[in-house]
Amino acid sequence: MTSGLEFPADKAVSSVTATIPPRPRRTRRLARTKEATLGYALLLPALAVFGVFTFFPFLKNFDLAAHHPGPYPGSPNPYVGASQFFQIIRSSPFLDSLRTTLIFVGIAVPLGLFLGLALAVFANQKLRGSAFFQVVFSSTAITSIAVAAVVFETILSPSNGLMQWLGVHTGPGIQQSPGWAIEAIAGISAWQFMGFSFIIMIAGLQSLPEEVLEAARIDGASSWRVFWRVIVPLMSPTIFFGGVVGTILALQSFGAIDIIITNQYTTSSHTNVLINFIYDEIVYNRNFGYAACLSIALFLITLLVTVAQFRILEKRVHYAS
Repeated sequence: MTSGLEFPADKAVSSVTATIPPRPRRTRRLARTKEATLGYALLLPALAVFGVFTFFPFLKNFDLAAHHPGPYPGSPNPYVGASQFFQIIRSSPFLDSLRTTLIFVGIAVPLGLFLGLALAVFANQKLRGSAFFQVVFSSTAITSIAVAAVVFETILSPSNGLMQWLGVHTGPGIQQSPGWAIEAIAGISAWQFMGFSFIIMIAGLQSLPEEVLEAARIDGASSWRVFWRVIVPLMSPTIFFGGVVGTILALQSFGAIDIIITNQYTTSSHTNVLINFIYDEIVYNRNFGYAACLSIALFLITLLVTVAQFRILEKRVHYAS
């Protein structure tokens, strides 16, 4: 309850406030200009790095793709426009490389996601020493692809590998085996992707509402039913994110093939994924226009696959409130 009295100090404050003129429009515009200038100044180093190493090479690809290499080094490159690009994407080597890439991605990404989710469910149990298993399972994410490739090449060696010691005869080496070379390389990439998948899956599992899982167990649901009917739907945003990121990484995977498959002619026969095809055209054939067309094709494929995942798979994602 107020007394209705007004003190002299209150009158002085109200009178001073009333006499303060509104901020001029020019002053406000100047303040916004200063803020924008500061923001652009802070962004300038990052924009410069991206411009030199990302945006400029990306735009330069289109210029290279529009020119056919000359008959000999140093000769002028004739302008051919987009005809070279459409000719390449209809060629048999590109279609074979695209099929190999799809096989590689189709094995590496689902296998890596499933292994990461399975290990995350195991490590999320309230067991003694679970923190140790979390560190071990996530270690593949920071393992160098060069180390992983050498280790797996030793394991699969037909002469003195671990598989031979266990009595499993793998036949010829990876380099000489068109039958299962790309599958073996995809398995190596899935093993390395498993660590990243495990990290995001364990983070998603630890954020699930425990009361929902407990209610399912009280209702008599088995562990397998809880996993498929409760955990997987609640984990669908995390699984979707892992699938999108894993697909982009797999389309650009190059290290294992480059290290294990050392012969360029063997590479071109059965493990010639698109990124490796681009490398071969640059390093061995010195055909920069052809490689630029392949790079643009890989970019468009990555873009289309990502858009298709968002348009089709995201409809099955359950975002719980």
